[in-house]
Amino acid sequence: MTDEKFGRYPGGGTGMGSDVTAADMAACMSRGYEVQQLAARVDLCLGRVEKVLGGFREIQLLDWQSPAGRAYRNSVALQEVALGRARVRLEDALASVKRHAQSVGTSAGNPAGRY
Repeated sequence: MTDEKFGRYPGGGTGMGSDVTAADMAACMSRGYEVQQLAARVDLCLGRVEKVLGGFREIQLLDWQSPAGRAYRNSVALQEVALGRARVRLEDALASVKRHAQSVGTSAGNPAGRY
């Protein structure tokens, strides 16, 4: 029996507690999936960086005889160092995103754990 004026059940509830929890869980699971997709995209970027770094290493292995060739190899070496630092940051980002995806997934199974 509801209180007509306020639409509440005796005891103060609205009768929608389980619906809200199910909706919250569904939203949290959706967010978890989105975070997992982000982790996959970061991982894809990391693979691309590795491929470019491999190309840089191949260029540096070439036998450059001219001063211009040696200057080019030195320039590529500097770019490799910079990209290597970016790779480390991407690896850290990937680990963070994976941890976040796991915590979002954990909170989806726990009605008290909100995202």
